[in-house]
Formats: sequence, structure tokens, C-alpha cells
Amino acid sequence: MHKVDVSLNQDIFAENQTIAQGIQDLLHSHNIRSFDFMGAIGSGKTLIIEHLIDILPNILPDTKVGVIVGDVMGDDDYQRICKHEVPVVNINTGKECHLDAHLIEHALYKLNLSEIDFLFIENIGNLVCPADFPLGTDKRVVTISVTEGDDMVRKHPLIFQLADAIIINKIDLVDVIDVDINKIMKDIRHLGEKTVFLTNARGEKGIQSLLNWLVTP
Repeated sequence: MHKVDVSLNQDIFAENQTIAQGIQDLLHSHNIRSFDFMGAIGSGKTLIIEHLIDILPNILPDTKVGVIVGDVMGDDDYQRICKHEVPVVNINTGKECHLDAHLIEHALYKLNLSEIDFLFIENIGNLVCPADFPLGTDKRVVTISVTEGDDMVRKHPLIFQLADAIIINKIDLVDVIDVDINKIMKDIRHLGEKTVFLTNARGEKGIQSLLNWLVTP
């Protein structure tokens, strides 16, 4: 029988929550709005963030963006963000399947917070682990793509329950892969009132609506 040290898990989660609250207080003291982008590998998180970086100054001139990118290994997404000439920090977690508040706390030391208005954090690509570790951001966003099937919400309900918004990406492929987007929406409705965006990130469809939500206090 597999035994779990419940008290140890509680301590880990409690410590993460304490650090996350400190992060949120720090970001608010600098008037920074922050967003944790979660989602599976290949769902389109990086491309969506790239679009937001480019379009945001058109809505709010002189707005400065910072990004923290999380991956188990490598810096591919980090290099993509660097091309947009914004402050960015890369975090490699090694064996860990999620970012945690402690990692974000250290990453913030590498950013000049006085020169950032919006902070986007791209979490590790999966729909399980990140749910348990809030990072102190104002909002949490989950991205899925229709290529993952129409049962993703049923299979991983917790992360969707905890999210402030849900992005369903690659909707241009619905007919090609024969996925019923209505099933996805029905599963989301079972979780309660949720803000949902339908996007085709490669064609930038739906990105403007997402951005309008992000900049609304």
C-alpha cells in the first residue's frame, strides 16, 4: 500500500502559499499586473504570449512587459520571447513538472520591477502539477488546444476549476480533426461561471478579446 506523508504535503503547499502572497504584495507595490499561463505542451501558450507582447502597447502606449518562462529543460521558448526585446527570465525545473512560488521569487530578482507594468509567466507544459502551486499572480489562465481532444476538461477538472480564464486554441482545426467544441464548452459550464476565449493564435483570431480581458481591472 502506497503511503503519503500528508503533513509534509500540507507544509509544502502552505509554504508555497506564503511565498506566493509575498510575491503578489511585491508586484502590487510596483503596480504590476501579473498572469500565470498554464496548459499542456503544444497548446500555444508561447505564441499567445508573443502576440500579447506585440499588441499590448497598441492598447496601452508605453506599457512595459516582462516575461518569466518555465521549462523542464532548454531555452527554446525563452529564445522566442527574447526576439520581442522585452525583459525575460528562463527557469529550468529539471525534474519538477511545475513552477512554484519559490522559483518565481528568485526569478523576480533578475527583473527590474520598476520598469514592468505587465508580467506574463509561462508555466511548465502540463495540466496537472501547476494547479496545486499558485505563483502569486493576479490571474491564472489555462490554455488547451482542440488537437488535444474534446475530453481534456473532464480528465483534468481541477486546473480548470482554479483558472480565472480558459483559452481554447487552434479552433481553425476543429473540422479537420473532428473534435466537438460543444462538448468542451459543456464540460466547462459544469465547473461554474468561467471566462472562455476561442482562439486561433497563428491567425491571431480571438487574441484581441483576450487582451481586452487582461487589461481590464
